[in-house]
Formats: sequence, structure tokens, C-alpha cells
Amino acid sequence: MQTQITFRQMKSNPELHTAAVEATKKFEKFFEDIISTDVVFRNDPLKMVEFTVRVKGDTLVVKEGSEDFLKSLNEGTDKMVRQIRKWKQKIGIK
Repeated sequence: MQTQITFRQMKSNPELHTAAVEATKKFEKFFEDIISTDVVFRNDPLKMVEFTVRVKGDTLVVKEGSEDFLKSLNEGTDKMVRQIRKWKQKIGIK
């Protein structure tokens, strides 16, 4: 799986970068045929984290915002795991 992490309207943060890489590794526990994952950190009025996960024939997207990047990252990770599980059920993969 290819992983790309982008910081918009802010400087790169090694702590957030490491946390994002760990978060994307969680996705592979639930579906190992992920093609690529993009993580975008945006410093809007809220601290936004956007996940874009490409799987066979589909793209799953989650956006999460809060006052803290780590909180947004954790909540977004949980939402993406739920989406991956739901997607697997939809297409009939166990």
C-alpha cells in the first residue's frame, strides 16, 4: 500500500506524520488489498484530517475535524475502519 501524507496551510509535523502512518497501518488489518491511502492535514478554523483510501474499484473518503489534530486523526481512523468493514460487507468479502 502506498501512503501519502500532506500538510496544508501548516508546516510538516513529525509527530503527526508518524501517527498518520500508524493509523493507515490499521486499515490493512481490516483489508489487505488497499491500493493507496492519502492523509491530508488542514489547518482551517478546525483541525481537519481527510483520509482517501483507494481499493479495488472504489474510493473511500472520510473527513474529520476538531480542535486537535490527534483527536481528528483518531476519530477519522475509527470512521474509516467502519467504512472499510461496511464496504467489505457490501461487496461480499469476509
